[in-house]
Amino acid sequence: MVGETASAEKARGAFYTPPALAQYLAEWAIRTPDDVVVEPSCGEAVFLEAAWAELRGQGRSAESPIAIYGYEIDAGASEAARRVVSQIGAPTAIETCDFFDVLPTGGADVVVGNPPYIRYQSFSGLSREKAQWAALAAGVRLGGLASSWAPFVVHAARFLKDAGRLALVLPAELLHVNYAAPVRRYLMERFGQVTLVTFERLIFPGVTTEVVLLLAEGPGPTDSIELIQVADVDALLEHRCTHQNWTPRPDDTKWSPALIAGGSLDLYRELLDHGDFVPLSKWGDVSLGAVSGRNSYFRISPSRMAEFGLGRDDTVDVLPPNGKALRGLSYSRKAHEELARGDEPTALFYPDASRLSAAAEEYISAGEELGVHRAYKCAVRDPWWRVPVADETADIFVTYMNHDAPRLISNGAGVHALNSVHCVALRQGTRGLGKSLLPIAALNSVTALGAELLGRSYGGGVLKVEPREAARLPVPSPEFVRNLEAELLTVEASAGRVLRSGKHDVLRSRVDSILLASRDAGITARFEELRESRNSLRGRRHHRGRSP
Repeated sequence: MVGETASAEKARGAFYTPPALAQYLAEWAIRTPDDVVVEPSCGEAVFLEAAWAELRGQGRSAESPIAIYGYEIDAGASEAARRVVSQIGAPTAIETCDFFDVLPTGGADVVVGNPPYIRYQSFSGLSREKAQWAALAAGVRLGGLASSWAPFVVHAARFLKDAGRLALVLPAELLHVNYAAPVRRYLMERFGQVTLVTFERLIFPGVTTEVVLLLAEGPGPTDSIELIQVADVDALLEHRCTHQNWTPRPDDTKWSPALIAGGSLDLYRELLDHGDFVPLSKWGDVSLGAVSGRNSYFRISPSRMAEFGLGRDDTVDVLPPNGKALRGLSYSRKAHEELARGDEPTALFYPDASRLSAAAEEYISAGEELGVHRAYKCAVRDPWWRVPVADETADIFVTYMNHDAPRLISNGAGVHALNSVHCVALRQGTRGLGKSLLPIAALNSVTALGAELLGRSYGGGVLKVEPREAARLPVPSPEFVRNLEAELLTVEASAGRVLRSGKHDVLRSRVDSILLASRDAGITARFEELRESRNSLRGRRHHRGRSP
């Protein structure tokens, strides 16, 4: 059940579906009064009520054999569900059990519900093991980062007849997280028609989890999905929506591209296939910044260095968490020194293990008194206080959590970085060009659209881009940048000021014009649609970030 509420419900991933949404799914899935319905996580019976209302409306009698089978792991919730179905006279069998303990019969016409949503950190032990084995029984191997809903979908589908129908409320992670790739493949192999309903707004009050509706039916495989986009539940019930079909390419590992207009996607792919845009990994190696285990301890301000008598031999320069450091195209030595004068934490505790100073030993002791050495990342390394920073500092930083779009910042100060940013080590032959011009060249609409398609939206409308996704960001190729060096330099001169004023789109339009200057008129005319598609995805992300 998508979302998080009180602690007990949160522990089992429970959040109960609005009746109107349950009614929509039941009406879509139930086609005859004789349909056999399975609700694998019935909670407090909202789907049971909706299913029975639909069956009864189609002529099913309360005296008929069992029509609905419900399963619920929580004894209190299942007892509440039994009271509900008793009051409405629904011929229902409800079993209190772990759904993964139930052997699929393959005899149901409909599976409908809202699977529990427990993130991998809490989804562990025997529960995870049973879920993974259940998915594997269907030929789906899930990794260790999979949340509970992923194996739930696969196991639920195995309860259906070949022509059966699956109607579920799922996290929008289905579209874009890496761990769900095996589930996406399975759905297209198992079903003949796969439909997704996406919402522009969050639909669970007080919950920041974005959801989609999965409607899948008939024997597969299929090579395409249908996408229905609506503003909210009211718009869905009133059929105020847009429809489009999308066929993924073999190299499409996510379903995010289905969210944009077909013409925009075609142009995006065309530009990537042409070679002027390449993955960021073609410029250099992308990695996560160093993981300290306790940033508040390891990142040190000048006043704290003075308090403990720490010297330059006890630390290395590090990018501070202050957002001002990443507002321009380059983080300079001058900027670093200004932040240090403002007592920002511009140093990282990094003493030489072979000859600890007295001040470093005192600081280590202070850390142990605070329990820093027991933090997970610290406890698993020896010595615990030695943060594993790279020998060489990054050439470029890539922003990790973004309101607008990921940006590239040249490391002009030669400082190290923690894992609030990604680090790029440019290859020989492209280092000078990359440090000077790649940050400005990457401020274009193709790269911004790629980020929306590759990244994932989090609470508050933030776009998160992991290192693997950052490595795949489409950026202008070294050859393309070299050919446009003079033009890009004219924009680069004033770019820092424009960025610091927050006018990212103004600068992006200027860079777009430079990149399009060498293109034919046909592509230039189509480019506006691509830009609008990117802005639409960003707008949807920001809109969903406002909880109803």
